[in-house]
Amino acid sequence: MKITVLAGGLSPERDVSLTSGALIATSLSKSGHEVLLVDLYRGLDCAPEFKKGGEYSYRVESVEPDLEAIKAECGGREEPIGPRVIEACRAADVVFLALHGAIGENGQLQATLDCHGIKAYTGTGYIGALLSMDKDISKRLMSEAGVKNADWVYFDTQSDSYSEIVEKVGFPCIIKPASCGSSVGVARVFSEDELSAAISAAAKYERFLLAEKLIEGREFTVAVLDGRALPPVEIIPKSGFYDYKNKYQSGMTLELCPAPLTEEETARLGELALRAFSALRMEMYGRADFILGKDGEFYCLEVNALPGMTPTSLLPQEAAAVGIGYDELCELLVELAYKKK
Repeated sequence: MKITVLAGGLSPERDVSLTSGALIATSLSKSGHEVLLVDLYRGLDCAPEFKKGGEYSYRVESVEPDLEAIKAECGGREEPIGPRVIEACRAADVVFLALHGAIGENGQLQATLDCHGIKAYTGTGYIGALLSMDKDISKRLMSEAGVKNADWVYFDTQSDSYSEIVEKVGFPCIIKPASCGSSVGVARVFSEDELSAAISAAAKYERFLLAEKLIEGREFTVAVLDGRALPPVEIIPKSGFYDYKNKYQSGMTLELCPAPLTEEETARLGELALRAFSALRMEMYGRADFILGKDGEFYCLEVNALPGMTPTSLLPQEAAAVGIGYDELCELLVELAYKKK
């Protein structure tokens, strides 16, 4: 097949996406496909050219990329989709979405592809992407579906008062952008004195934030692949919490897969992931993150429409636990997308 792998884009998770895209493109090329790796934002300066046998590499740094510098390199262009990207997608049998955050996960890219008649792309459609990316909407829908999550306040940095956070959520709490991933802009806040700085830091990424009650406990993630829950992973950062650096720098976090849970706990966690997946109208694959609180209840943190495929990513680890290697996983996702077409 001819496969266009879309990665990069103009998102704080750009480096994570480019790393995922490079690994995916190399894997698919090794499997005999003709592959074209495209940076969604930079686009192409020539006609799309697919090739076999390519090897690609990229490395996630310990801090988020400088998006303003990248925009400046491209003449300050505001359009999120670069030149010839749609042409490259039309020329492919399947489009592999290796994007994270922003247009790649909020439904805009999926809707754009649909409007151009490009149906064979990996991951959920635009509805599932939109609903899972907006943390306020997703928490409301999951709550209705019986999936517990932490108490929260949806906060407008331009009009709302800090007092609502203090009164309704209290401390300690988590401050996070309402629609970012990879723990970008996330901070733990333990007192009112720390609140202003945390909100200012998160507001650099977007106007709307979530203030969420901090639930202490063990952290897990469980992927859903083609209608089934995979074995969960327990996530244990060696220091601090599971932030951007601990997620993407090798050796910073201990990840146990399958997670050391009882058979009943594993089954319950998988059922909750499937319930969340259904409530958010998601398709094909995704990954749900949970905290097992000290009260013995699982609380869902969020659901990811396009989980990472980096060397430290969790979906490939969970797939490997049921005998699906990285190359086989990439091939399976391509097949699922092609069937959708």
